[in-house]
Amino acid sequence: MPLDQEEPAAGAESFHKEGGFDADFVFEVEAAVALGNSARVHELVGDLHEADLGALLEALSHEARPRLVELMGADFDFTALMEVGEATREDILEELPVETLVEGVRELESDDAVAILETLEPEEQAEVLEALPAQERIVLRRSLDYPEGSAGRLMQTTLIAVPPFWTAGRVLDFFRETDGDELPDNFFEVFVVDPGYHLLGTVFLDALVRAKPSARLEEIMQADRRRVKATEDGAEAARLFERYNLVSTPVVDESERLVGVLTIDDIVDVMQEQASDEIKALGGVSPEEELNDDFWWIARSRFTWLFINLLTAFITSTVLKTFQSQLEQMVALAVLGPIIAGQGGNSATQTMTVAVRALATRELTRANALKIIFRELAIGAVNGAAFGLVTGIVAANWFQNVGLGPVMALAMFTNLVAGAFGGIVVPLLFNRFKFDPAVASGPFVTTITDVVGYGAFLTIATMWFHLR
Repeated sequence: MPLDQEEPAAGAESFHKEGGFDADFVFEVEAAVALGNSARVHELVGDLHEADLGALLEALSHEARPRLVELMGADFDFTALMEVGEATREDILEELPVETLVEGVRELESDDAVAILETLEPEEQAEVLEALPAQERIVLRRSLDYPEGSAGRLMQTTLIAVPPFWTAGRVLDFFRETDGDELPDNFFEVFVVDPGYHLLGTVFLDALVRAKPSARLEEIMQADRRRVKATEDGAEAARLFERYNLVSTPVVDESERLVGVLTIDDIVDVMQEQASDEIKALGGVSPEEELNDDFWWIARSRFTWLFINLLTAFITSTVLKTFQSQLEQMVALAVLGPIIAGQGGNSATQTMTVAVRALATRELTRANALKIIFRELAIGAVNGAAFGLVTGIVAANWFQNVGLGPVMALAMFTNLVAGAFGGIVVPLLFNRFKFDPAVASGPFVTTITDVVGYGAFLTIATMWFHLR
């Protein structure tokens, strides 16, 4: 073990061995919290990393979470609340006294403090802000004035900003002579500003260390540094980080004055939230839903999407009812129909998933939409021909009816092409009219493949076998 590496606590060992806290450890913590045994709580969880502490909070019961925070007192790392889901964070914060919240917020970086404050009710938020020192209160209120989800809410306001005439040596001396509490916990660059705090450029730390001590910052700075407006959506900032492989970027107001900095750890959270929202939306689940949410709230939030799916299912049933007589005359059609509809649905889901993700990342735009549509149609046609041949042979041999072969092949080809078309065009249309394609596309695409699948299969069969 390296000399500078501390031996992990028992709770941390349990976490790292199992990939999560085992039931015995959680029970032991719950018991210590229930007994109000502060010393035992400190012994069990005092040395946990904030990420592990957040995982433990998620595992604890509703009543134990705020009680654990109170028992740990000043030793509780409020950064752990940034590692839990929003529902769990609200659950804890609403039970804590204002005095505890004030002390916790003062320990946090400005971006984390804003995340805590925006979770509180307006009255409680105002009470916490009033209890903070004037300088901290002004900074946090300014961040809270920016739109929710914007770069202004995500940014850190603790940064290093110096004039252009400073030398590299003077900046390094400044780092050494300044109290560590007044410097950011982690930073990658120094910002160069004019007397009005307008951003002139930046100097990365590696360039600063390599430069001669006498080199002026205006000589070594990057004047064309990419920057983000404070009012810009966090998702747009995340795309900027992803496209240009950034680790940090300055945040400026409408007058190009430096107001903060976005770092990669802030953006990773945005990316994870975006990905999570997309996955939930494709399944018809509210982006706000979390594992620990209220039972009845979850049931209500899922009802609308399920109800829409029910309505589309009746549309499919109407198609089947239209061919009721043909189905009664030839039972094989009822057996084989779901294969056509199901395979078309699978094809459409593949195309829709790719389309929704490409729209979210701006890879799919008006400029290349037509090209992608034709590509997906071609893929649907190739797969439709291949699976049509396979299912045609299987159906003909299964029911000892040669005529079912071409019927299955034609229907399968038609539905896979229709599925590919619906899977790409429906998300594009919803995106065009400003609806979330991830949320809205699923039921409509499924309806297309079901209606086309059953309709094409039964129509072709009716004509081929001369059914009435």
